[in-house]
Amino acid sequence: MTGGGILELASYLETLPQPHIVCDREYRIVAANAAYRGRCAHFAEVLGKTCYQVSHRYTQPCDRAGEACPLARSLLSGQRERAVHLHHGAMGELYEAIELSPVRNAQGEITHFVEKLEEIPIAKSLAHAVGLVGRSPAFQKMLELVARVAPSDAAVLLRGESGTGKELVAHAIHDASRRSRAPFVVLDCSGLPDALFESELFGHERGAFTGAATRREGLVNAASGGTLFLDEVGDIPYSMQVKLLRLLETGTYRRVGSTELLKSDFRLISATHRSMQRFVAEGKFRQDLYFRLNTFPIALPALRERREDIPLLAEALLARVSSRVLAISAEAMELLVAYSYPGNIRELRNLLERASLLCDGKEVGPEHLAEEVREGGGNGFDAGAPAASAGPAGGTGGSLEEIRRALVRGGTRKDLARKLGLSERTLYRRLSRAREAGKD
Repeated sequence: MTGGGILELASYLETLPQPHIVCDREYRIVAANAAYRGRCAHFAEVLGKTCYQVSHRYTQPCDRAGEACPLARSLLSGQRERAVHLHHGAMGELYEAIELSPVRNAQGEITHFVEKLEEIPIAKSLAHAVGLVGRSPAFQKMLELVARVAPSDAAVLLRGESGTGKELVAHAIHDASRRSRAPFVVLDCSGLPDALFESELFGHERGAFTGAATRREGLVNAASGGTLFLDEVGDIPYSMQVKLLRLLETGTYRRVGSTELLKSDFRLISATHRSMQRFVAEGKFRQDLYFRLNTFPIALPALRERREDIPLLAEALLARVSSRVLAISAEAMELLVAYSYPGNIRELRNLLERASLLCDGKEVGPEHLAEEVREGGGNGFDAGAPAASAGPAGGTGGSLEEIRRALVRGGTRKDLARKLGLSERTLYRRLSRAREAGKD
């Protein structure tokens, strides 16, 4: 591209509302529109500087600093490339979606690149969600997938250990979608028998079963126009899976006790901490339904897989759980970073809440942390073993009677959840249901 061509391109970019720059093959910025210059107030002049210097304050390209560099990828592919990066801007650090397109000369050689930056709504939603902050490669990889799928209506399957924030990510996807103004409806599938699951999902007519005194609309109807989130989807009763599959394939359903065919338009997001492939292989989950749910899988990293995020998370969570301003000492932070977190972000939050209650001063120290953290353990869990595979293969999933017997024998609820192959949240929910029913 000639100098005149760059001037013409720069003149066009100046009319665009999103930040745009033109870079050469050496990452140097040769043109930048007003929107880009405005977001980079920390530099008086950006022309001649490299894109990684301005956006990241790096001294080397992104791919050499452990990030995916769209420019380097475009040089290899010769095509448009996209990525999500954490950038420095006039308003501080923010996640932005990058779209980089190669520009060729008359001989077909790539000489320059046009880069568009756009703040992504999903990042705003995640930033305000408890615990969902980070800058590690594992977190950014997840965020890039979330940002790509959010604007679509594709079914999403969130996979991750208990406590990694699957419901929060699901809500963030909803908030960044075209359905954000419609309801976000949650159904916890764990521990629901066939009839109750069907009634919760589809609703029922008056008199459909004992106790059905009035007609009740189901959650499918409540989610119409919005998003239906099925948590712990691996626990859906097998006999109900074919009815859910029919709903997803046709968009139609019937209330329990009714012959009327109803329709609902919703976006489905599901989540599990289990190995769904194993469930399919064992005949516990329908393969055709699994394929429907697994259109766009996203793995949520365990906290031990993103240790560099722990200081940032710890400070953010402590500010939320403490009623006063507290700091974390260097010694305490070192222990927090080294811990294995079988309960992931939820466990970190609980540890910090407990520490804030024990701390009388202005700084959380090692003495305020739980014993397992001070000893550098993980409550007996193997830090390398995912919660999805915990528990005996082929186990029942933990009936209320099994749970009661195990509690009588002793041990912590955390250990019990592991042995039964349940998440801690599922265990707590089942115990709560039993207490409410007067069975405990």
